[in-house]
Amino acid sequence: MKRLLLTGAAGGLGSAMRGRLKGLADLVRVSDILDLGPVAAHEEAIACDLADRAAVDRLVAGCDAIIHLGGISVEDKFSRIMNANLLGLYNLYEASRANGMPRILFASSNHAIGFYRQDEFLDHGAPLRPDGLYGVSKCFGEALARMYFEKFGQETALVRIGSCTEKPRNHRMLSTWMSYDDFLSMIECIFRVPRLGCPVIWGCSNNDTRWWDNSHVSYLGWQPKDNAERFRAEINATMPTPKPDEAIAIYQGGRFVEDPILADDSSPESMG
Repeated sequence: MKRLLLTGAAGGLGSAMRGRLKGLADLVRVSDILDLGPVAAHEEAIACDLADRAAVDRLVAGCDAIIHLGGISVEDKFSRIMNANLLGLYNLYEASRANGMPRILFASSNHAIGFYRQDEFLDHGAPLRPDGLYGVSKCFGEALARMYFEKFGQETALVRIGSCTEKPRNHRMLSTWMSYDDFLSMIECIFRVPRLGCPVIWGCSNNDTRWWDNSHVSYLGWQPKDNAERFRAEINATMPTPKPDEAIAIYQGGRFVEDPILADDSSPESMG
């Protein structure tokens, strides 16, 4: 492809993946509201607030594919989540619709189903059970993408990312971890397959203790290679095993299920 758009390029996952995308497109357009740092020869950098409709239109114009990692990635006040994850995503889909509907990889999250227990094995049809406002925003994103697919034919991969980090950081991540290499190979499959549709894809590596079934997307040809099990001894040696009654040992969303709903800056009176 000629031009690939990566939103959220200054975030943790965006920064990690940015250099790995070089071979996917002639030019990678990187974007964020934060400082993007040095720009490589194969990149073009565009600062963009996803809540700015006109700016998002300009951002998407001329792109052949989109990896959408932008937005709030943790539990936060609703006003911040609303602007970045709801309004921002709507702006992205409208911009895509106006610019030839490039295929989108939407970074959803395991927190859309975080209230399932870790002893439950889920397929793509499991009802949503978000563990906080952040998780709710990902449910909204999946629903929005599905509507644009049904109504307009906009193809999107709904990737429910588990824990995409250099290596798993705790016992829960031995089940949720997805390596950078496996994420890259997933991206390649998503943009290479002739017909994508709008599938839910569980974003985890080939971990021995994974909780999610990806058999419904075998047509993608994605075969994750890494396994978090090789880090188990290191994790056991460096941190205590969670107690059986702790949320991180019970729920697939871990400690997110315990996060409070944060008080917002705006009151009903100030919104009128």
